Amino acid sequence: MMHRLTTAVTLLAASGMAFAGPAMDASGAKQATNWHAIIMFLIFVAMTMGITYWAAGRTKSTADFYTAGGGITGFQNGLAIAGDYMSAATLLGLTAMAYTSGYDAYIYMLAFFAGWPIILFLMAERLRNLGRFTFADITSYRLDQGKVRTMAAISSLVVVVFYLIAQMVGAGQLIKLLFGLDYNIAIFVVGILMMVYVTLGGMVATTWVQIIKACMLLFGGTLTLILAYSQFGFSLTTLLEKAEAVHKLGPKLMAPGSLLADPITAISLGLGLMFGTAGLPHILMRFFTVGNAKEARKSVLYASGFVGFFFNVIFLMGLCAVIIVGQNPEFFEGGVVGGKIIGGGNMVAMHLAKAVGGNMLLGFLAAVAFATILAVVSGLALAGASAISHDIYARVIRKGSATEKEEIRVSRYATIGLGMLAIVLGILFEKMNIAFMVGLAFGVAAAANFPVLILSMYWKGLTTRGALWGGYGGVISAVLFVLFSKSVWVDVLGNKAALFPYTQPALFAMPIAFIFAYIFSKSDTGPRSKLEKEAFEDQYVRAQTGFGASGASH
Repeated sequence: MMHRLTTAVTLLAASGMAFAGPAMDASGAKQATNWHAIIMFLIFVAMTMGITYWAAGRTKSTADFYTAGGGITGFQNGLAIAGDYMSAATLLGLTAMAYTSGYDAYIYMLAFFAGWPIILFLMAERLRNLGRFTFADITSYRLDQGKVRTMAAISSLVVVVFYLIAQMVGAGQLIKLLFGLDYNIAIFVVGILMMVYVTLGGMVATTWVQIIKACMLLFGGTLTLILAYSQFGFSLTTLLEKAEAVHKLGPKLMAPGSLLADPITAISLGLGLMFGTAGLPHILMRFFTVGNAKEARKSVLYASGFVGFFFNVIFLMGLCAVIIVGQNPEFFEGGVVGGKIIGGGNMVAMHLAKAVGGNMLLGFLAAVAFATILAVVSGLALAGASAISHDIYARVIRKGSATEKEEIRVSRYATIGLGMLAIVLGILFEKMNIAFMVGLAFGVAAAANFPVLILSMYWKGLTTRGALWGGYGGVISAVLFVLFSKSVWVDVLGNKAALFPYTQPALFAMPIAFIFAYIFSKSDTGPRSKLEKEAFEDQYVRAQTGFGASGASH
């Protein structure tokens, strides 16, 4: 216990020293140190370190470490899922998109949101009844444990690593702008704090970090919107009239535009965002933290409400920023309205907070953005660590003979390994465009995890051979489609022309996964495949009733 407390205090001191001085921004000019943001962030770190210390005393078994003992309520889990899902990119990126593209941003948000009804109506109950720690528990329920778990763990780790890179690079760039902190130091702070949260506190600490962060994000975003919206008399008509009068799109601001100019890319993006949500390992893992299927359904309902509300908040924030930020020379380089925004386009939300609430609200929102990254990174690290320890080590290598202490120890080592990898990759990918990595994470989740997961739940005919071909086919095709697209093949690798004409893989990789799974299951006539198909009846009863499912440990 004393060791844990010392670690927490030392880390707090280290993070405080890390914030001590101004850093150089990308252009080489000194970036002012934002002390409001730093003080608020340190308060957040102190609070979450206290929670981690408390959680460490409660984390004694694998169930505690992976799923908080199954003792999280539906409401708490709904907030935590929303916290996992609402990343800094949601707050900064989508506000900026609403500011520049208007209605297109809302279409984009709808694609993100559409994944939740799929999870609610098709998956939540069966996930909770069939799984225990990871979604591989479900895909391998009646299939070959070793082969299917290995496949599921590999696809999970691919998604986690690409999502981690995107979050770490985003964290470094954001903190450099908001806190006046050096990029590399920012990466180390995020990586080290994430390792402490997960290794010491497991899912209990991660859950409460996400809940606190979700509340802060909802409060900060809503307060900013209320202060901004009040300038238009809380009238949507007035806001839209004024925004359309000054925006470069004019009356087309609230009409579908460039996002739908290429319908194939738009459909592929929509499919990736919809079904990718239902295949993200750190989101799926949250369904095992509640006590039963009823609480799992409640979780999705609450999460859908919080996420839907927040999407509307940031869309309106983007429209308010068109007038409040877009017409104020203070927020443009050289004071030229319509020129380059100070700090880049993603800083629109922060400039809006400063315009309507001064440095105090700017500091609060900056601290929330950093806290947001920490919470998402912690959830991702835990999902990756559980794939390594529970699926590969405990079930494949040790074939179920590992003790709980051994499994938790491997999880902690895996978390530290993932944390160090995230720090290294965050530094290496500093100049990389992170948009394609997020697309790849969702694309792989949609093409690899989702098809095998949904087929294992609903299709009696799925066999081990079909699951392996479908899973690996989805992962490999999604990665190759993104590799050969303009985003990577031309922009990153410097080739003259893309080998694959579209930037989003889901529309093409998902059918490959489903077709491979179907063909190779149908052609599998061995004695084992017959037993796997017969075992579906037992799986169906448990999926519907929860009879035999693991309950809350406390």
